[in-house]
Amino acid sequence: MSIIIDSQTSGISGNMIIGALVDLGADSNKLKEIMESVSSEFGEIKVSFNKINKKGISSTYCKVDMIEESKVFHFNEFIAKIENLNLDEKIIEKSINVFKRIAIAESKVHGKTLEEVHFHEVGASDAVADVIGSIYAYFSLNLDKENIIGLPIAVGGGQVETAHGKLPVPVPATLEILEGAKIIGGPVQSELATPTGSALYMELCDEIKEFIPMVSPVKIGYGAGSKDFDHANILRIIQTSENIENDLIDIIETNIDHLTGEEIGYLFEKLLNEGARDVSVTPIIMKKNRQGSLLKVIAKPETREHLLKVIFKETGSLGIRISQNIHRGVAKREFVTEKVEILGKTYEVTFKIGYINDEIISKRAEFEDLRKIAFESGLPLKEVSEIVNN
Repeated sequence: MSIIIDSQTSGISGNMIIGALVDLGADSNKLKEIMESVSSEFGEIKVSFNKINKKGISSTYCKVDMIEESKVFHFNEFIAKIENLNLDEKIIEKSINVFKRIAIAESKVHGKTLEEVHFHEVGASDAVADVIGSIYAYFSLNLDKENIIGLPIAVGGGQVETAHGKLPVPVPATLEILEGAKIIGGPVQSELATPTGSALYMELCDEIKEFIPMVSPVKIGYGAGSKDFDHANILRIIQTSENIENDLIDIIETNIDHLTGEEIGYLFEKLLNEGARDVSVTPIIMKKNRQGSLLKVIAKPETREHLLKVIFKETGSLGIRISQNIHRGVAKREFVTEKVEILGKTYEVTFKIGYINDEIISKRAEFEDLRKIAFESGLPLKEVSEIVNN
């Protein structure tokens, strides 16, 4: 299963994340208790949850009101207070990671060390509530066991008033936090991606994609933002059941007509050892009716350049065709070892099992295990395969 954080239209903030997670099933009463309790060390707040309508879409709005002005702490003092909260260790650890993302961004922007960063620059008591509330809800729904996919973030535009004066949107700290993410300006003159929401996004997401992959939606949570626009100011979090995993590959091809069969066999093994995901060699007829071979290599984008060098060096080819960023459907797979009895002797056999939507679509014994059993038992390989795979 995958969880998709959809921030393409209205950006992201801490209270929008919490609202969407409550919409997915997190306990709002427990969250209110937790958020108000943990924030008391930094400044009293009041939390409420309401169902509201945003341009025709029913959403959960998490409202955090500051009752008293937040206290100011140096960053190390602030982290020490977070560490002493009466919460599960994994919640504290992940929350601290989020605050560190914000603090590192602020220190870089303002030219300070982490020790010099003040709490008001990292976030006030409402930010403490937003971060810990989001992380608590994340773990309460067992999302730590799922793959979290982030979609591009709409960051807004214009200017915003801050403690440091007017700053362009997105503010510098948000841009630093979102390094490596995919962002887009607009669609309104307003700040849509907050530093807190952005840091939570970067901490929670396992991968960032441009589009929703091939999945089946199971449940959708809508978290409302505080502002009203001409569009629905909401964050969607989509719980999905995966049909097929989506994978990006490169395909590398070249024609060969001057290598012997032994040399092609050597090249085949070398490419696999150098990182190719798959290699195939197909007989072809080339110009002037010459017999040749088509070498086709499937590679991950990060190994493409290295494999190109290997092919150029080993074949002397003057031209290699490359098809980049090809989408490949990949079934979920796992390897399982089982014991099989043949002629009174027990052997361990590894099976490769393929799944789609948790349904087994294939189960095949690894060839090397079948080969070993055939040699040891004296049975024909075909007979061993039939016994093991049936």
